[in-house]
Amino acid sequence: MSARAVEVLATGPLALVQDRGRVGHLAVGVGRAGAADAGAHLLGGRLLGNAPDAASLEVTFGGLRLRAKGDLLVCLTGATTPATVDGRPMPMASPFEVRDGQELALGTPTAGLRTYVSIRGGIAATPVLGSLATDTMSGLGPPPLAPGQVLPVGRVTARFPHVDVAGVHGPATGTVTLDVLPGPRLDWFAAPERLASTPWQVTSRSDRVGIRLEGEPLERRPELRDAELPSEGMVRGAIQVPPSGLPVLFLDDHPVTGGYPVISVLRAAAVDLAAQLVPGQDVRLRWDH
Repeated sequence: MSARAVEVLATGPLALVQDRGRVGHLAVGVGRAGAADAGAHLLGGRLLGNAPDAASLEVTFGGLRLRAKGDLLVCLTGATTPATVDGRPMPMASPFEVRDGQELALGTPTAGLRTYVSIRGGIAATPVLGSLATDTMSGLGPPPLAPGQVLPVGRVTARFPHVDVAGVHGPATGTVTLDVLPGPRLDWFAAPERLASTPWQVTSRSDRVGIRLEGEPLERRPELRDAELPSEGMVRGAIQVPPSGLPVLFLDDHPVTGGYPVISVLRAAAVDLAAQLVPGQDVRLRWDH
C-alpha cells in the first residue's frame, strides 16, 4: 500500500467513494450503485492514467476540503465547480498537483450538482462484491465521508497520458432535454405522448435513488387505473410512474425491483445528464424511437 493519502477536513452535503459499480449482481438482488455521472467519473480517471475500475470521490453540491498526505495529482470533472489549492484557483478537466500538506477546497458548483475528484492511483479500500462504490439505499460499500477520515491512495499502475485538458462542456444551467426510449408498460397510460410534451421540474426530494419530477400528472388508461403489477426488475434510467402520476427517473442507487409501471427508459448518456440536474431545474423528455 502506498503511503500517499488524503485527509478529509470537510465533506459538504454528501461525499462518497464511487467507481463503476457492482456489475453482474442484479439477479441476486444487489444493486449496481457506482458514479451517478459515469462519463464524468471515467473522464477524470482517463486524464490521470488510472485503471477503468479506479475509484474517485463523488461530491454533491461542493463543500469538500481535503489535505494531501504525500504529493498527489488530481483532476476535477462533472459539475462546474470553483476549486482552490491553498487559495490558488484550479481548473476543471485538467490534471493539477496537490503537494504534501496542501489543502484542496471545492466551492459550490455554478452548473451541475456532482463533482468528481479523481486522484492518480485511485482511492484504495477493501472492495465489497468487487467494488468500492457506496450504495446509499442498501448501505453496501464505504460509508459517506466524514471529517477526520484518512483515505489511502492506490499505487500508480499505468503511464501518465500527458493530456493538458479535456475539451468537454460543463452541465447546462437552463432547460435540459433527455432522450428516452419506450418502456415495457407504455400501454398502461392514456396519453403516453404527454411524457414528452409536458414541461417537468426537478424536485428537492431527488437523490441518488431517483430524480422526482413535478408537472401535470400522467394518467393511466381507465381500465388500468386501479390495477397492480407484480414486482419487476428495474434498471438504471428506468422512468417509473407511481399512483401520483409524477415520474421518477431512477439513478444508480435505484431499487432492484419495483411494482409501478415503467413508461420509458433514459438513454445511457441521458442518465449522466440527469445526474447533474439540480432542484428547481426544468427538464424536457424527448422520445427517441
